[in-house]
Amino acid sequence: MKGVTVVSHPLVQHKLTLMRDRTRSTSGFRRLVREIAMLLAYEVTRELPMTTERIETPMEALDSPVIEGKKLVLAPILRAGLALADGMLELIPSARVAHVGLYRDHESLEAIEYFFKAPHDLADRLVIVTDPMLATGNSATAAIDRLKARGAHDIRFVCLLAAPEGIARMQAEHPDVPIWTAAIDRELNDKGYIMPGLGDAGDRIYGTH
Repeated sequence: MKGVTVVSHPLVQHKLTLMRDRTRSTSGFRRLVREIAMLLAYEVTRELPMTTERIETPMEALDSPVIEGKKLVLAPILRAGLALADGMLELIPSARVAHVGLYRDHESLEAIEYFFKAPHDLADRLVIVTDPMLATGNSATAAIDRLKARGAHDIRFVCLLAAPEGIARMQAEHPDVPIWTAAIDRELNDKGYIMPGLGDAGDRIYGTH
C-alpha cells in the first residue's frame, strides 16, 4: 500500500502476537510496547539525512557519519502514545518531545483536544507522531492538523495497528504523511475498535478500564 510501511521484522511480529493475547499482564503489555517501539523507531528513522563530522579516535582523525540537522521531535498522542514515545526515547534519547492531548468522544468518535505543547521550531525538525492504534483516524488527523498549524511539515506517523478505514482517512486528509505500522488489521467494529485488534491500548498499558 503506497505510503504505508508494514514492519514485518520477525521480532516485531512475535511481540505483537504476545501483546494481542488477552491474558497478557499490564506489566507485560507495557514492556512489549516499549520493545516494539524501539524496533519501529529503528525503521522509521532508517532514511534520516546524514553528514560527516571530524572526530579524533584513539588512533587518528576521522570524518565520521552523523545525523544531519536539528534533533527530531517525538509527538505522542496522549495518553497511549506516550508508551511508544518512551520506547523510542531509549533509542533516540536526545529527541525533543511534543505532547498532543486528545480524547475520543464515545458517541461521535470525534477527537477533542485538551492539551498541546511543542517546541517552537517544528518547521525545522522531523516530527514523528506516535499512537498505538490508527482506528478511525480522527485522533491522528486532528493531531497532525495541530502540528502543521504550528509549522511542522516533515511528519511521519507510527502505530502498532492500523485499520483500513484509518489509513484511508489519513491518506485523504494528509497524503504527505507516511505511515509505519506493525500490522494492518481487518476492519473497525461499530464502536470504532480495530478487529481483531488488541483491545484498548491505553487501558492495557495503564491498567485502567
